[in-house]
Amino acid sequence: MLVKWTCCTVVDRRGFERGQRKWAGLPGEPGFRGQGGGWSRLRPGVAHVFSFWESRPFYDSFMARSHDRLAVAQSGTFKDVRVKLFDYRFDVKTGFEPRFTDADVVRVAHSRIREDRVEHYALMQEKVWNPAMAGSPGMLRGLFGEAPGNEFLVLSMWRSAAEHGKYRAERVERLALRAQLATDVVALTGDVVDLEAAWTV
Repeated sequence: MLVKWTCCTVVDRRGFERGQRKWAGLPGEPGFRGQGGGWSRLRPGVAHVFSFWESRPFYDSFMARSHDRLAVAQSGTFKDVRVKLFDYRFDVKTGFEPRFTDADVVRVAHSRIREDRVEHYALMQEKVWNPAMAGSPGMLRGLFGEAPGNEFLVLSMWRSAAEHGKYRAERVERLALRAQLATDVVALTGDVVDLEAAWTV
């Protein structure tokens, strides 16, 4: 599965949200698995959209054929757009599905890892972070993805911001030490996204 993460700064909120609803045409596209997104809790005016495709060829075909027709409705409503593609590697918890209807919040963590530490980082994700997140009340599901250049994405869906906040406060520092995160990571950024039901496709 291919994960597309789009992040941008919105300059015309009403126009952007109106345009976002045009993506409702996606389910007819071959290989499309789901899409959702919302507003950053940490950075005002920043929007995140996550879309999921069976494979890169399906995604490339969509980009060549239909993307521009759907995207034109949002033209001029945002700036500073960043688009990243990740290959799905494994679930965080079990049975990941690109479904947004039961979640209120998505946590996204994006990291660049030292080349000689990539395997260690992936192992720690599996052995340290995954069990801790899977055991947290309110954590629904998630995935671990990889992009060229030793870049990784951890996407987790939560029932509520309060439940995600409890997990962060109680566990993250201790887990980071156990996983030797500081040794593995060159750069780490993240955000917490309030999902907008109208953006779910």
